[in-house]
Amino acid sequence: MRFPIGLSTSLAAYIIKSRIAHERYVPLVLMLEPLFACNLTCSTCGRIREYKDHVSEMMSLEECLHAADECPAPIVSICGGEPLIYPDIPELVESLIAMHKFVYLCTNGIRLAGTIDKLRPSRRLQINVHIDGPPEVHDIVVEKNGAYEEAFKGIITAKRRGFMVTVNTTVCKQTNMNQIDVLMGILAQAGVSNFMLSPAYSYETIESKDCFMDREGVHDKFKDIDSIASRHRLADTPIYLEYLKGQRELQCTAWGNPTRNVVGWRSPCYLIADRHFSTYKDLIEETDWSSYGVGRDPRCKDCMVHCGFEPTAALMTNKQPGDLWKMIRWQLSI
Repeated sequence: MRFPIGLSTSLAAYIIKSRIAHERYVPLVLMLEPLFACNLTCSTCGRIREYKDHVSEMMSLEECLHAADECPAPIVSICGGEPLIYPDIPELVESLIAMHKFVYLCTNGIRLAGTIDKLRPSRRLQINVHIDGPPEVHDIVVEKNGAYEEAFKGIITAKRRGFMVTVNTTVCKQTNMNQIDVLMGILAQAGVSNFMLSPAYSYETIESKDCFMDREGVHDKFKDIDSIASRHRLADTPIYLEYLKGQRELQCTAWGNPTRNVVGWRSPCYLIADRHFSTYKDLIEETDWSSYGVGRDPRCKDCMVHCGFEPTAALMTNKQPGDLWKMIRWQLSI
């Protein structure tokens, strides 16, 4: 993901320091899910189904901050569920910033306009709004009429209040990439800083798999992504985009984006939960990371989700000649 220059500098320093210390597992983004409750029932989301017995539970503010202290990742992505439902969200964001973390607050945007005044703009905070297409598409995916209009209103309000806003879009099998191209143009005019695209990824708990793509389907869907990238500021790294186009292979570095939620530290990754650990240390030391990944676990066969493979690009795992220059040029591009 593309970051503000200040974060990019901090992230580079953090990675270099970790490499000098010969640390094998270097977390970049803590995926923090303080609750599973949500005001939408998106057809591509597995959380409200997978954790249906825990929807009424929440992590305490102290548990959230302890997780951020346990895990040295410089970035915390607050997700869920819908984090703007979380009653302590202002205190959580402020406390993470006070810990010198960079925060991505991931929201569906439904409550954004009504709650944005509870937050304060910061160079360490980005509001990440999930929009899956133009109004007629987005409202179907999230199963709520008017959802796009509410999210768009939230984006406009957040920008007027001085917040940095990015948009995250899940690309499904039925997604029309030309529509996404037009959508990004409209959102950019509204002040959205950058856009992150990710192929729809499969959860075992979702019965209908019609929106998900296999590996070949992803390659075909993203074959012309370079033309879109030339017109819009994408948060996806060029190395990850090469992977989506089928031009190179990347190994999954799932430990780069560890997930902590109501149940515990989710192992091994954001998509698969074979176990939950009580501490970050146990997650890292007791997960058999070598057992997962393409060619190792059949559940990983078609996985190309950004939270598993973008850390590979940032950490320069599987690097090829010219990758460093690609990353620098991409980061500095407008």
